[in-house]
Amino acid sequence: MKTRLLILCAVAAGAVSVNFVNAQEIQRTDLIKEDISAPDKEVVQVRVDFSPGASAINHRHPGEEVAYVLEGKLQYKLEGRDAVTLRAGDSLFIPSGVAHSAKNVGDGRASELATYIVPKGQTLVVPVK
Repeated sequence: MKTRLLILCAVAAGAVSVNFVNAQEIQRTDLIKEDISAPDKEVVQVRVDFSPGASAINHRHPGEEVAYVLEGKLQYKLEGRDAVTLRAGDSLFIPSGVAHSAKNVGDGRASELATYIVPKGQTLVVPVK
């Protein structure tokens, strides 16, 4: 199956929305990006909305991620671990550099709040084959 990746960026009032299309729709909305007290690090917080059945490509980040499920049911697959299914109110820590993916396994829309502590100036999402 061919995989298409379409990135649409819109910058308004300090917020950025990005659509990743991989057969189904996932919408990422950047909420905040600020320097922190750790040298050369920043915090990035993103809301990710998954349409029913949508899945994020396998990817990694150059720093830590904390994922908090806002609504729905998401299944996370982290390299070297068994898949876990989280529901609204659940959270998950994803260590720096660990490849992972997420899929909406519920009946309706699912959303997560993702918070990253990453090195400044690096690409936030790195696809993994």
